[in-house]
Amino acid sequence: MITLLTIIHILACLFLIFVVLIQSSKGAELGAAFGGSSQTLFGSRGAATFLSKVTTVVAAVFMITSLVLSIIASRGTSVVKKSPQPPAQTVPQEPAKIPQVPVEPKK
Repeated sequence: MITLLTIIHILACLFLIFVVLIQSSKGAELGAAFGGSSQTLFGSRGAATFLSKVTTVVAAVFMITSLVLSIIASRGTSVVKKSPQPPAQTVPQEPAKIPQVPVEPKK
C-alpha cells in the first residue's frame, strides 16, 4: 500500500508542476495592486478556468497523499527497535594464569 501511495504522490507532484507551468501568467498582479490598478490582489477574478480547477484537485491529492504517507511513516517501528540486540553480558571468567618461565641471566 505504501508503494502505491508513493507512486500516486510522485505522479501528483509531477502533474502539479506541469499544470502550473502551462498556465498563462496573469501579469503583474502584485505590482498592479500597489500601482493603483483596478484589479485587486485577493479579490474575485472571474470564473475559474479548467486549468485552475485541475490545479486545485491535483494540489488536494498531493496534500492528502503527503499527510497519509507521513502518518504511515510515523506509525512504523523505530530504527532503534529494529537493530539487533547485543548478546547478554556474562560474568567474565578468571584470566588464565600464565606460567612463569625463569629468565637466564646474560653472561
